[in-house]
Amino acid sequence: MITAGIDAGSKTVKVVVVQDGRIIGRARGDAGYDIQPAIEAVWREALEAAGIKAADISKVVAAGAGRDEVPYAHDKITEVSAAAKGAVGLNPAIRTVIDVGAEEARAIKVSAAGKVVDFAINDKCAAGAGAFIEAMARALEVKLEELGPLSLQSTKVVNMNAQCAVFAESELVTLVHAKTARSDMARAIHNAISERIASVVRRVGLETPVMLIGGLARNIGFYTSLKNMLETDILVPEDPDIVGAFGAALVAAQ
Repeated sequence: MITAGIDAGSKTVKVVVVQDGRIIGRARGDAGYDIQPAIEAVWREALEAAGIKAADISKVVAAGAGRDEVPYAHDKITEVSAAAKGAVGLNPAIRTVIDVGAEEARAIKVSAAGKVVDFAINDKCAAGAGAFIEAMARALEVKLEELGPLSLQSTKVVNMNAQCAVFAESELVTLVHAKTARSDMARAIHNAISERIASVVRRVGLETPVMLIGGLARNIGFYTSLKNMLETDILVPEDPDIVGAFGAALVAAQ
């Protein structure tokens, strides 16, 4: 049986094609201003990667903020359900899933069957999601992919207390004027977002093993900071931003 999951996020669209629990095709692309053409483009790319036609797929399940825009979805599920199912599908031992995307971060406690036991979502503020890191990278005039490695070069702990991305940027300017090392500021940025997300995790109750997914899981600075904050090992899958789409495909198979 071949199924597909589509995670239509606010920034990126991910499609995963699964056959008997095994990924046979995957693709991702920017959501853009108009998400439907993006969905169609990523959909076709995933089908090509799997070497199949749309007619070969038995069922499609959509998740993500743009799930209502997926015209060929047979069913729709929440991002929380998709993340839980996908994480446990990759590693059945996982009991806590931390999912950090561009606009939102969530902590999910899961059962052995991949069911959601409890979850919490960060406040609707970019300071607790990937958009915060992007804004801070621009403010520091550092490429986004370089910010994480730069933070690992820090030799001094610098605190950022702002609870809003706008105020945090002003605080960053103050640190620049104080001749603070760029690496120390990069570390402060990652510590700030990690502290907010760690508080979300504690609301649901941390239970190990823990898996970190979503686009921000690729950021080594954030990963290191969050691991230190939670004082536990954190597993990161090879392709952390497609886990939700994988979970949706697994749900489709059921």
